[in-house]
Amino acid sequence: MVYLLLSRTGPLGVWGWLFTKGMILAQTLLTTPLIAALSRQILEDSWRIHRDSFMALRLPRMASLKWLIWDCRFSLTIAVLAGLARAISEVGAVMIVGGNIDQSTRTMTTAIALETSKGDLPLALALGIVLLGIVLLANLFTFVVRQIAERRYG
Repeated sequence: MVYLLLSRTGPLGVWGWLFTKGMILAQTLLTTPLIAALSRQILEDSWRIHRDSFMALRLPRMASLKWLIWDCRFSLTIAVLAGLARAISEVGAVMIVGGNIDQSTRTMTTAIALETSKGDLPLALALGIVLLGIVLLANLFTFVVRQIAERRYG
């Protein structure tokens, strides 16, 4: 759908985003619903727990929302990490909208797919290991920040 919208003959083709900003648009369209659904569920569960307290304190809606987001901040990082995982693992949309152009729109996942299709499995595996390392470092960083914040703020 994004490709059709951004192609030269598409309604948004005059912007010239195909093979450039179209990749960002495609990734955003793929990850936003996942992050929104997970965040909504986390906040809804927290609202069920704290609703009576908010009603008793007569907190305004915005104050209640701020408090819920603050209370759920560690759980919401899980939603963001799930979105990151979805974006990192996506190959199809980036390949279609970005074109997998060398030195321009090639990502690690599309490079892994390309090298695998060319038969260069050692390079594909090496890129896969690097990608796994990046994901593990992101998760480790989130875990460490969460541990520090929980010790400091409770």
